[in-house]
Amino acid sequence: MDVEPDLFTAAAEDRQEKDPAASPLAVRMRPRTLDEVVGQQHLLKPGAPLRRLVGEGSGGPAGPSSVILWGPPGTGKTTLAYVVSKATNKRFVELSAITAGVKEVRAVIDGARRATGGFGRETVLFLDEIHRFSKAQQDSLLPAVENRWVTLIAATTENPYFSVISPLLSRSLLLTLEPLTDDDIRGLLRRALSDERGLKDAVGLPEDTGEHLLRIAGGDARRALTALEAAAGAALDQGESEISLQTLEQTVDRAAVKYDRDGDQHYDVASALIKSIRGSDVDAALHYLARMIEAGEDPRFIARRLMISASEDIGLADPNALPIAVAAAQAVAMIGFPEAALTLSHATIALALAPKSNAATTAIGAAMEDVRGGLAGPVPPHLRDGHYKGAAKLGHAQGYVYPHDLPEGIAQQQYAPDALKDREYYTPTRHGTEARYADAVEWTRKHLGRRRS
Repeated sequence: MDVEPDLFTAAAEDRQEKDPAASPLAVRMRPRTLDEVVGQQHLLKPGAPLRRLVGEGSGGPAGPSSVILWGPPGTGKTTLAYVVSKATNKRFVELSAITAGVKEVRAVIDGARRATGGFGRETVLFLDEIHRFSKAQQDSLLPAVENRWVTLIAATTENPYFSVISPLLSRSLLLTLEPLTDDDIRGLLRRALSDERGLKDAVGLPEDTGEHLLRIAGGDARRALTALEAAAGAALDQGESEISLQTLEQTVDRAAVKYDRDGDQHYDVASALIKSIRGSDVDAALHYLARMIEAGEDPRFIARRLMISASEDIGLADPNALPIAVAAAQAVAMIGFPEAALTLSHATIALALAPKSNAATTAIGAAMEDVRGGLAGPVPPHLRDGHYKGAAKLGHAQGYVYPHDLPEGIAQQQYAPDALKDREYYTPTRHGTEARYADAVEWTRKHLGRRRS
């Protein structure tokens, strides 16, 4: 007998139908149709690949393509696969890259070919965590995808351009799942509270408790429903008609951080983080970072503040500060919470302990102040563009000395406009690496024949 792995076994489905409460709330509230899916509306428009996978479109030579779903945890990758399995009459098989190998993949493909040839029944293969498959394992999928023996739905939390082989990417549509918004999670919680499959209005959710629940969820629908179910159970056990903030805090063992992401506290704590970094107090900086993380602050906002701090307060005292901050921002965008907390901590510690200099900040500020004040003037003729016909007749580029032709690589000629030829904007410190730049500034100004300020 051909026994296939299935996403949800018939036994589990029968048990759920007979005793819904036996299944976790997150399972009971799984959407049954694409119209019930929370968020990801950019992937659910008429004619979109996911619509066509459930039969809302043509088949044959224009049938639905295999898809790779890329997104952070809790954004609905498994849910979408479940909806496809419920909404289509296609044979549905699930494999997990954690436990499956080439042998299992080939068995599914052989079964799909038999089902298509013998019964005309197409197969949808849901492959979870495809990034865990080796190159050889991913290679084994290629013939089936290319010949459409199976329609592949692969899920990954990692950037597929790094974790999925190019031939498989080129044969599939890459669909990016966006993090769920607070409004998405709110809608899901409201449905879970009132729906017959959910809590059936057995308990209420006050606004302050709901906001803390959103912070706990961090854009993860599964986490939100799990926390709601635990808190609702505790409230009902205590005879409460509503889930109090205290009950939720005790249930999930996380205190509610007083932090309004749209109000003064948002900016106050962000300001305190940056000022603590500027003041080189690494412990205070980590405290404010933790408050922002625990309050559910957007990690991209924190990363942007760190990039600004790297140039504003550190600059050339540690030229590695900005690359560290930029790398942190890129990593945060790719991985999201909770792992992004580690990256933000890494960058915050590096910036707080770096030598400090605001010389780059004051330099551009002074230069911009002069420009705004009208202190500019024409570009010296020898620096003007001399590549076009007639430029020489205008005196453009005439007399320009090419620095690379000189032994020391520096030419004593005027670069700034006349009104600014003696202006000095950059005043380096001798903190950290900037001491080297201070020596360089002194040497170059001397060889340029500039008078000392």
